[in-house]
Amino acid sequence: MGALDKFAEFIDWYPKGMSKEERHLVYKIDWLVLSFSCIAFFTKNLDVSALTNAYYAGMGDDLNLDGNKLQFATSMYFVGYALFQIPSNIVLTRLPAEYYLPAFEIMWGLFTLGTAFIKNYNQLLVMRFFVGVTACSCWVGNAHIVNSWYTRQELGKRNAIYGCVYPLGAMFAGYLQSAAYLNLNGAHGMEGWRWLFIVCAIITIPCALIGVFFCPNVPDRTRSRYLTEREKQLCVDRLLKDGFAKTRGIGKGLFKRIFGNWRIYVFFVVGNLFWMTPYPSGLPYGLWLDDQKLASGKSKYSPDMVNNLSTISYAATIVSTMICGFYSDWRKNRWETILYGGILILICNVLLLVWKIPDGAKFFAFIGLGLANGPTNLIVPWLAEFMSHDLEARSTSIAIINVGWVVINCVVPIIAWPIPSAPRFLGGYIWSVVMSVIEIVLLPLPMLLEQREIKRGINYAQRVIEENGMVAAGLEEKTKGVDDQSLEESGQMKTEKEVKVTQIAV
Repeated sequence: MGALDKFAEFIDWYPKGMSKEERHLVYKIDWLVLSFSCIAFFTKNLDVSALTNAYYAGMGDDLNLDGNKLQFATSMYFVGYALFQIPSNIVLTRLPAEYYLPAFEIMWGLFTLGTAFIKNYNQLLVMRFFVGVTACSCWVGNAHIVNSWYTRQELGKRNAIYGCVYPLGAMFAGYLQSAAYLNLNGAHGMEGWRWLFIVCAIITIPCALIGVFFCPNVPDRTRSRYLTEREKQLCVDRLLKDGFAKTRGIGKGLFKRIFGNWRIYVFFVVGNLFWMTPYPSGLPYGLWLDDQKLASGKSKYSPDMVNNLSTISYAATIVSTMICGFYSDWRKNRWETILYGGILILICNVLLLVWKIPDGAKFFAFIGLGLANGPTNLIVPWLAEFMSHDLEARSTSIAIINVGWVVINCVVPIIAWPIPSAPRFLGGYIWSVVMSVIEIVLLPLPMLLEQREIKRGINYAQRVIEENGMVAAGLEEKTKGVDDQSLEESGQMKTEKEVKVTQIAV
């Protein structure tokens, strides 16, 4: 075993006992699945973050974005984003993802480009709406792809990498905004904030083409040129023996399969509570930094310092996300890590609710909420495991739960976090503390309900394994010497006599 393989096993990147063939396959899956998913999510975050960064760089003054206009512009993005997420993820289970997802990425890149040339607030609202419409497929679509390729011991780490893209995109957008403002402000008669949208579009549109070559769709529908026929079958088999079912089709019963199951309701509530309660680590933190004044009335922190201090919170999120992803896979559960995050969220929100505390304590609270953002990325793999028996229902459920977050994100910031009440946000911190308590209380509910099902003889994952003649097992090749490449070149399909896959108990 090479040094790299030993290190990968040490950090539990590959579960112990995994065969060399399966390791090589997972290595290829990592490159194919994570490359496009992360790049697409990065460009989306870049384009979405551009609005807030442009606001700080002068767009607010140029377009007279006073009062809650920034919040309304943000909400218009989420309106478009929410309306089409569920239909998009349903369609994604039927159409080739390698064309569907890149096409939408090109479209939101074009609307981002259009934002650079707006003249007033109403045009901004229109552009943000259509950026939301075309970006609706990105996060939920790629989350569906990522969570369709990996076993339970692999999901946490891969979702951690995917989740780190959000803070990385936000960090990069901040530095991009500074560079655009300093180096391009006034170029060709355009303000620096307009150049920010242009540069974002220039990055986004070419990146979309990567998906055409790398996005592999889901295992039992993949047409990836980088996987052999043997590997494609192995991809399906390794998931079946872990209780992840193949595609069942949409059909009239899809929504009955979703809404006739307690999982969608429980994860909708628990997931959205957990996603929203670290909210102060974002816009409220930036507005508090921007509000700090010296005795002379000058800003205490320059725009660059504000960006650097915001970066600390994003960096904390990245570190926390990776640790939580690896830890949850090692512990083989998600709830412990989410509980730790929930307790930290509660502590930090209580500190900010009190408010009259030293600045050092406020920094601790804001950055602590950044750390608590790490476990939020485990909600989707946790849901994927609970709905492993139904690929289409899982994909649609991810979209439904995320739509809940989008709707909440449209309404709650305007009501609880209105810009005129910055930086105190008394109502916002009261809301966050109350929701944090409710989230912690409800966290055990999925496990309790699943245990009740099992006691009644209902075990969906075991049912998938039995229906496919599998056992919870590792995979072992029984016959050797088959030249996969020569079979591919000759256009022949492998038969059961040539290759047999035997399942052995883990």
